[in-house]
Amino acid sequence: ALILFLLLCSVRGCLQEGENLSGLSENPDRAIFAVRENGTTCLMVEFAVKLVVPYDVLALNRIDLITEQASFTLPRGAQIDGKCGRTESEIHISWKNNAYTLRIFFSKELRAKGAEVWKISKVQLVYDTSESTHFINAYNPGKRTASTHRLSALVTPAGHSYVCAAQQTLTLISSDHQKGVTVHMYDIQIQPFDMAADFVFSEPYKCITDQRERLEETLPLILGFILALIIIITLTVYHFHLKLSASNTPPQLPRDRSMYKNM
Repeated sequence: ALILFLLLCSVRGCLQEGENLSGLSENPDRAIFAVRENGTTCLMVEFAVKLVVPYDVLALNRIDLITEQASFTLPRGAQIDGKCGRTESEIHISWKNNAYTLRIFFSKELRAKGAEVWKISKVQLVYDTSESTHFINAYNPGKRTASTHRLSALVTPAGHSYVCAAQQTLTLISSDHQKGVTVHMYDIQIQPFDMAADFVFSEPYKCITDQRERLEETLPLILGFILALIIIITLTVYHFHLKLSASNTPPQLPRDRSMYKNM
């Protein structure tokens, strides 16, 4: 039985030890969660997460249904567990006595020209509308599950961590009348494979949005510098042109000879 267990662990990955390191974050909205295997970090996420979950309530006529929205953030005091594998990993984040569980699944794959990447392949949220903190007067309360479909998000070169300050939004489809649950993630750094060291991310791979925003911030400065340089060069050339023209121009003698009397 032990040999079979170890074989399953090597192929599928075993349930590992989860650690909540959110107390180390200076951002009160940002959580830090890690999954560790044999005393070494094998998966780590740092992010802030906001969830928007629609649910039904009875209208005033007690017949019709109205859709309300519960909006809440991922708490820093959540419980963590997960699995690490060579090509598949996952992290489970639970809070409010398992009334809420956010599961994020990662996979590694080969792309064109043999490039190896990892990505988020699935996100799932299990939530209980009978939890009245966020779901007020919910109709037919109970457990619901919302999941993504054929997801390929945060694609990152293998051996790198994904870094993005900008908001990344995912849409999950709920078992509650096919409602769309929205997951907003921002201030992100994630790595599910090939960690550099224990609690240490590998070289960051910045998201396209951050790269574009950085370019938009620096482009006016670059253009301003180029414009100022062009103006300086133009004025310098003009100054030397005037000086050269003055030195090459012979003195003009007066044509009226009577003016020589005054000389």
